[in-house]
Amino acid sequence: MATDYDAPRKSEDDSESIEALKERVPNNQSGAGDVEDSDNPAAFELPGADLSDVEDVIVVLPAQDDEFTCMSCFLVKHRSQLDHDGPDGLICKECAA
Repeated sequence: MATDYDAPRKSEDDSESIEALKERVPNNQSGAGDVEDSDNPAAFELPGADLSDVEDVIVVLPAQDDEFTCMSCFLVKHRSQLDHDGPDGLICKECAA
C-alpha cells in the first residue's frame, strides 16, 4: 500500500486547541530560577569572581617520537598526517590541502 507523505494528516484527535494543550501541561517554570542544578552546583561562575585561590594542575607532555608539530596550524599531529617537509618546516595534510 502506497502512502502519500505529503497529504495532510489531520484526524479528529488533532482538533484540540492550543489553549487546551497549555492547560494540560504543568507550569514547570515557576520557581525554577532559584533552584541549583544538583548534578553540577558550581557550573556557573559570576563575572569578576576571584579565582586567585584556584590552582589548575595541567600535565604537558612533549611531542612523542611518532608525532610532529605542523608549522602552519601549530598542532601536534601523528606522523601519518605528515604531508611534506617544506622550507618552513613540517606541514600536515590538512594545511597542505
